[in-house]
Amino acid sequence: MVDDDPEFAELIEFNLARQGCDLLLAQDGMEGLRLARTQLPDLILLDLMLPDLGGLSVCEILQAQPSTRDIPVFILSALDQTWAGTRKHRAQFSGYFTKPIDLKLLTARIFSICDQRQAMIRSRLAEIPD
Repeated sequence: MVDDDPEFAELIEFNLARQGCDLLLAQDGMEGLRLARTQLPDLILLDLMLPDLGGLSVCEILQAQPSTRDIPVFILSALDQTWAGTRKHRAQFSGYFTKPIDLKLLTARIFSICDQRQAMIRSRLAEIPD
């Protein structure tokens, strides 16, 4: 998760931990990029308004790098999705959630995306000859 609001991050972490998820937290875009490159998370929860680098820029950088381009990104922002739509950017994301977040919906989408990724990995592994 990349978000500079520690109270919001704690709320998300608490709720995801109850579901058996581990959460790594970065408080700015550069730290988020570093964590994504070194930890290769299953997915990324990304705020748009960060102190150093905007979330859409972080998303574009992640998608430009082979090691991180396939990691799903969910935007969690106080900004309405139409705001992101009016900006010229190449960022693509798997979901957009406006704060305050519907935690049940977010958790369901996270598990859905993770299940899809696991199925894709199993399928690719099955194609590899012995």
